[in-house]
Amino acid sequence: MTSIADQIAGPPVADAAALAKDDAVAAAAPAITLPVAGERELRLDLFRGLALWLIFIDHLPPNILTWFTIRNYGFSDATEIFIFISGYTAAFVYGRAMLQAGFVVATARILRRVWQIYVAHVFLFTIFLAEISYVATSFENPLYTEEMGIMDFLKQPDVTIVQALLLRFRPVNMDVLPLYIVLMLFLPLILWLMKWKADVTLALSAGLYALTWHYDLYLTAYPNGVWFFNPFAWQLLFVFGAWCAMGGARRMSRILSSPVTMWISIVYLVAALYVTLTWHVPQLGHMLPHRVEEWMYPIDKTDLDVLRFAHFLALALITARFLPKEWSGLKSPWLRPLILCGQHSLEIFCLGVFLAFAGHFVLAEVSGGAALHALVSICGILIMSGMAWLISWYKHSADKGASKTKGTGGNADMAGGGA
Repeated sequence: MTSIADQIAGPPVADAAALAKDDAVAAAAPAITLPVAGERELRLDLFRGLALWLIFIDHLPPNILTWFTIRNYGFSDATEIFIFISGYTAAFVYGRAMLQAGFVVATARILRRVWQIYVAHVFLFTIFLAEISYVATSFENPLYTEEMGIMDFLKQPDVTIVQALLLRFRPVNMDVLPLYIVLMLFLPLILWLMKWKADVTLALSAGLYALTWHYDLYLTAYPNGVWFFNPFAWQLLFVFGAWCAMGGARRMSRILSSPVTMWISIVYLVAALYVTLTWHVPQLGHMLPHRVEEWMYPIDKTDLDVLRFAHFLALALITARFLPKEWSGLKSPWLRPLILCGQHSLEIFCLGVFLAFAGHFVLAEVSGGAALHALVSICGILIMSGMAWLISWYKHSADKGASKTKGTGGNADMAGGGA
């Protein structure tokens, strides 16, 4: 990791005027850190892939594998992992463009990515509706349309399609991409502010989060209700990820490495584990003080309850402390499927939505017990992993072919010029 100031600063000089000039240049440099060019953080790919697997499993009816997802052992779940890593990687990728190429170029690249995500969302919406409608019609079971939240589309398809294009109408399990689109739209402003003052930007984000809770800020959904993931609240996690990528994590390294911080995180995780166990074992709830329950509940996911945010922070701190960047296990072939899924998160997320409904349909139509539940979950994960490997192989082959073609073309041009 190198900072802008390190790149600008030169050797000590005796001349006072030169020293003053260097100080002025250093003062004008942004107080954020640039990622090393070409560096890839495999831990991010690993945990983003894990988040995609967990989201898929959580979207299925409860089964054996559901007990392996983190939402059963604490306040946060895979969504927090996905949004934080999305903010981190977005700043990791586009932060360098902002600092080196300027605001306009970086904004153009970000908007191009936003458009790609938006197009993916529209295709996902269209094909997902077709999938649900086909199953509901073929098996004469209208409950599928009701469970997946597309009854309004069947009643008023013209109005519903317009609302879907405006991101206000979304079937079940399609709430993450609209949130991601909105957050990415504001990424140019976030990075521009971080270029000025990274810590102030994070403070402004926290202020917006507090205002959201105090004044009940939200975006409305169609036909009624609000966005399941409130962007005014979830932006805090996204901005925090960007802040960490732009040097915030390095500046906090002393706090993160403190044994006191570690033990506070462990105690909080254990307390959260106990509370979640009371949801499954009601007898344990008698040991929880009534005043604590009144203060704690409901633990709101829509507005990113502070208990969820704190739980994610504790998990992230423990993970970063005991899973170093140089961990040799990241090169293990056993973790390769997770890493590949994380590297192609947009495609795998869309595939996971289709597979989740397909699994829901199989489990609803076929009574196979716990064994079938586990089989459906494992098959879905294998399909996602296979698709990630296929995409990776195709891109690698395409890049290799492009390089070879470019080299051949260059030789041909030189030969022609010589003639």
